[in-house]
Formats: sequence, structure tokens, C-alpha cells
Amino acid sequence: MTPSGAAVATHCPYCALQCGMELAPAGAPGPAAEGRATLPVTVTPRQFPTNGGGLCQKGWTSATVLRASDRLTTPLVRGADGALAPASWDAALDLVAGRLAVLAAEHGPQAVAVFGGGGLTNEKAYALGKFARTVLRTPFIDYNGRFCMSSAAAAGNRAFGLDRGLPFPVTDLAGAGAILLLGSNVAETMPPFVQHLAGARAAGGLVVVDPRRSATARLAGPGEGVHLQPVPGTDLVVLLALLHVLVAERLVDREYVAERTAGFDDVARSAAAWWPERAETVCGVPAEELRRVARLLAAASPSRGGRGAYVLTGRGVEQSAQGTATVTAAIDLALALGLVGRAGSGYGCLTGQGNGQGGREHGQKCDQLPGYRKIDDPAARAHVAGVWGVDPGSLPGPGVPAVELLTSLGAPGGPRALLVHGSNVVVSAPNSDRVREGLAALDLLVVCDVVPSETALLADVVLPTTQWAEEEGTMTNLEGRVIRRRRATDPPGEARSELWILAELARRLGSDVAFPTDPAVVFDELARASAGGVADYSGLSHDRLDAHEAAGGAGLYWPCPAAPSDNSTGQHPGTPRVFLDRFATPDGRARMVAVDHAGPSDDVRPDAPTYLVTGRVLQHYQSGAQTHRVPELERLVPEPYVELHPLLGLRVGVPDGGRARLASARGVVEATARWTDAVRPDTVFMPFHWSGAGSVNRLTTDAVDPVSAMPEFKVCAVSVTPAVPAPAATAEHVETLEVLA
Repeated sequence: MTPSGAAVATHCPYCALQCGMELAPAGAPGPAAEGRATLPVTVTPRQFPTNGGGLCQKGWTSATVLRASDRLTTPLVRGADGALAPASWDAALDLVAGRLAVLAAEHGPQAVAVFGGGGLTNEKAYALGKFARTVLRTPFIDYNGRFCMSSAAAAGNRAFGLDRGLPFPVTDLAGAGAILLLGSNVAETMPPFVQHLAGARAAGGLVVVDPRRSATARLAGPGEGVHLQPVPGTDLVVLLALLHVLVAERLVDREYVAERTAGFDDVARSAAAWWPERAETVCGVPAEELRRVARLLAAASPSRGGRGAYVLTGRGVEQSAQGTATVTAAIDLALALGLVGRAGSGYGCLTGQGNGQGGREHGQKCDQLPGYRKIDDPAARAHVAGVWGVDPGSLPGPGVPAVELLTSLGAPGGPRALLVHGSNVVVSAPNSDRVREGLAALDLLVVCDVVPSETALLADVVLPTTQWAEEEGTMTNLEGRVIRRRRATDPPGEARSELWILAELARRLGSDVAFPTDPAVVFDELARASAGGVADYSGLSHDRLDAHEAAGGAGLYWPCPAAPSDNSTGQHPGTPRVFLDRFATPDGRARMVAVDHAGPSDDVRPDAPTYLVTGRVLQHYQSGAQTHRVPELERLVPEPYVELHPLLGLRVGVPDGGRARLASARGVVEATARWTDAVRPDTVFMPFHWSGAGSVNRLTTDAVDPVSAMPEFKVCAVSVTPAVPAPAATAEHVETLEVLA
């Protein structure tokens, strides 16, 4: 920890941009603002490549959560009266270990499951995967990153042999002449990112694909770019039409395709069926707009002497039953243009959660071991087992992905106990009423968290943990840049790190596997376990990252093996840009894969004629467990709402400011209506940051992508009606209808 009184350089606790910030001890105690205790640190933005010295509202107010009025500071155990009550650490851990041991003895190790989070440090994510597989010996571990990155990861691994969100530094985007951005509202989800779009906007080359005219779509105004507003769930059709135009108009980089890819002929044949006029009938985007965008991207590509172009995807196209296919089409488009593996151009995925990248690289996913190794690979099992000091045969095989895991809870043959670390599944999982029922059917639910989230409030045991400014560790941001998280203040009360909790549980369960509690020591072990893997961290350590930053650096990119390098330091410098020489496939070529459009799993129909799309707002993050505890943010957006077009509002009788009732095949929610022409007349939008009657994930489908197991959060069919009898249309409303018509 930095000496008392000194400022600490660290990173924001929210999204994967991991904006640089400095934490300094707060001033002398004074009257609590708005009833909150004086904060232990003050936040100041600092220069870092991803944020360029900026912060969003969430970052500026992030210290508030450190002293939230209901911060968990002592273990809680549910008593005979059904209420959670304070308990000692010994009592709580003895209870958890005892009940886990009994359940495993009676029903086998598969009776216990683990659910992790994309906000955990690399060290904690690694230790959690190790704990599940060596102490619990259960195959059942997955994490909420399955809801974030799995489709992009599946498509990237298939095409490139390697999955890294952005295979280039985010600052490279500044020089691009064109950027195609699909399914990401970065202006609200990660505002400092917008500065990296300035070059493309100045060139008139920012193309935003979104069924809403979001804050990001508004950046692509006249002279700055193009906003394509497709029917929800048809982004794949847009991409296939763009590829069709490239082939038909001979805009493909044929030399690049011949030298660096395989599979182009099949892809070209599949795109032949999606000429722009046909695509328009499905996606609703005018054929000439599709041609215009394809030509714009081609003009910016290196093969035509352009400044460079990028194709970027986000959750809006990935959280779909055809998410992997959609990302694959985006990759095919980028490869056809000759963008990937060239400095100044490329394809990338915008990771959402703070450590969504690192969280999946070191063992939280059901089928992976540290270093992005496959758990069913005998060589991978042998290597990792050697680091852990266990017999490879003792390691369980692959488990099941998140939705299947959550669906199986409490069911016959399914897990009877669940340990949750850093995830609020009651709010964030699809078809959340079903998830709540599964949690209630468990024999034991243990939740580790910093605040009493909706999931924690259902637990049998709640264990208070440290958070970002109270712990040491590392994170891996959206670029694959490994950075240091540093401790700036002490945790309140009896909050403890998950590293300590896992070590204590392992001891109580009689395991002889070592679980260090020093994050630097844990990272060194992680580095050894990752050595030789796809995500090789073996050349990194806390000391090296600290020294690199002290010398003016800003983190190091994986892969960063320990093998000697030919540079003057004798250390591998990290890999800011992958694929420059070859792809990580056996023959070094990228795989182009033919895909086709199937449409949403829950499409509109007479009893549910309106599309529902979901997303985020600037002021809140994920399930809202953190940001709802920040008064400044809560005041700005205090409740859930539903955006609908005035034409739809008038047709269904839901006035602006009235209460709307949305119903899907899975549930019903109510929210305040906001009229806006930023949404299509056939679509409504709801943010997903709330629980209770306004929790939109009570409506979303738990249908999943067949390749990635990503749930289809982003589109489903609903009916929209007034929550209470609506008043008769006013003269003003009638006039609005006439104008819009």
C-alpha cells in the first residue's frame, strides 16, 4: 500500500475502459453530505491512454460507494426467524464449510456451483477458478462475463485463434478515416471513449448501427457520418448486405484475402443472397444507405489508399441468439476489406465489464483453465495441475454455461448450493423471475459482495468483501492491457478480500492446496499457470508493472511471455498489436466463416407486436448495485422508464409521463413512459439497472446462442398497454399524431 498521505494512481472501478484516476486522502472530517459519512478518498482523473484525462459521472462519484450507508461490514447469517443477522467470521465460515462438506458428501461435488463476476481482479478470478476445481472439485463454475463477451470471444477464437477484445491500442482509432460501430452506445456507457472517434467524425466516416438514435448515433450527424437504424435483431442482415456490395462492386481487398485468409468463396456465396434491396425488406435500412456505407468503408481501407478503417461490435449485436454469427459477419467484413492485422485498421469488440477480458482468461469460464487453456485439453490440464500441485485426473471436466447453470439450480440433479462472487444475478440474468425461483430452491446460497444487492438479500450467508480502492491487484482492460489496481484506503469494519475468504474456506474443507492471500504472490502463480497459453502473462508481475509505470509506461499487453526477448531489457515488451505477422491459427490464416440470418428467437406476433430492446444509461452501471447508492446519480435517473415513439404511445393509449405495462411470454413490468422519436415506432427501449416491478430482465428471454451460450438480452417481443386506464387523447396529442403522420 502507498505510504499514508500519498496519492495513489489506480483505475476506475466500472467499465473496461479502466480510466486512469488518482485517489488522495480526503480532507479533515466534516459534516456528512446528504447523510453520508465523509469519504476516505477524493477522486481526480489522470492522464491515461484510454481516457486522456477524462472521467464520466460514474467515475467522478465512484468513491461514494466506499462508504455507502448500507455497506456490508460484517458477515450475515440467516437465522431461524428467516432474517439475516450479524455473525463472526469464524461462525459464518464454519457454517458455510460445514454445509458444503455435507452436500458434497451426500450428493457429490457437482452439488456445489460457483458463479463469478467480470469485476473481480485477475488474482481473485484466478483463485476462484482454482478453488472451484481443486477444493470443491466441481465442474460447475461460470460467470456473468458469459452475458458480456461470449459471442465475440467465440467468433474471435474461431476466426483468429485468439480472443482479445481490441487487438490494438484504443488510441489507434484516432487516425481512422472510417469506423463502423455496431451495437454499442459508447457515449453513455463509456463517455471518455468518444474522443477516439473524433478523427473518423471529422472525415465524415463514423457509421453507427443502432435501432435507437442514441447519444452515440447522434455523433454521426450530417458531415460526421451515418446512422443506420435497423429493425431490432437484423444487424446480421446489414452486415451481409455490406459484404454483398463489396463483392458485387469489386471493393474486396483480393490480395489480402488470398494471402491471409481462408474461406472467402463460401462467404461470398452466402452474401450473394443479400443484395441491398432484399436486405432492406428485412432490416428496414434503405438499399442506397447500405451501398453508401460499404463504399465509405472501402474508400477508407488501406488497399485503396485510405487512412484506415475499423469495425467494432458491442453488446447490442452480441447479446443475441445469433450473436456469434453476427460478430462473425462483422469479422468477415473486416477481413474482406483487408483491415485486420494491419496497423491503423482492424476489427475489435468493446468489452463491457471492468475485467471482462481478464476475468475469462484465468478460469471463471466453465470450459477454461488459466491462460485461456481449454479444460478438456490433456496438456493444459497437466500444466495447470503441476502449478497447483494436484493430480491432473482430479480436475473436473467442463461445466455448463451461465444460463444453463442458473436454470439448473435446485432442480433434480442440479446444484444444491451456489457461491456467488461479484454478481447480482437476480437483476442481471435473463428471465430473472425464473432465476429467483432457482435460488429459492437451493439448500445453501452464499454471496460475497460489498453492498446488500438483491441477490445478497436472498442469501443464507452474506460475506462482506473489499472493493477497488481497498485492495491490490491487476485488471485487464478492453485492449488486453494489464494494469495495476492499488489500495488507497482501509476497508470498513470486518470486510475481507475474496483471497482471504477462499483460503479460509479451503483450510476448513481440509484441502492441502495452497491459497496465498498476497495478491502479488497470487499473480506470480497465475503467471506460471498461464505460461505457454494463448493469454500468456508469464512475463508479468506486480513489480514489473509498477516499474513500467514508474518509468512512464501505462500497463503491458498480453501475450507477454517470460521467454527472453531480443530487446535491450531482456524482457518481452508485451504485444500492443496482435496479428501483424500471422493469425493464431495453425496455418496463420484467419478463418472466414459463412453465416446466415435467422432472426430473434422471440419475434413479434399478434399478442406481442412490439420489439423490446434493452441497454444502459449514462448514470448507472449494470444491475445498479453500486450506482443506486450514489445520490448524485440517483437524483438524475431515479427510476426505470420505457422509451416509446409518440405514434406508438398514441396508438396503445400510453401518454407521455404515464405508466406503461410491458408483457412478454415470461413476465410483466411497469415503468414511466417517455415519448421520443429516437426509437422506431415498432420498438420500445428500457434500461436494465433496476429490480422489482421495473426490472426489464423479467421480460427478456433466456434463449441462447448455440455457439457461445450468450442469452438474447437485446431483443424480444412484448405487448404495450397502459398500466392504469389512460385518459382520452388531448388536442395536443392529436396534433402530434397528425404532424408525425
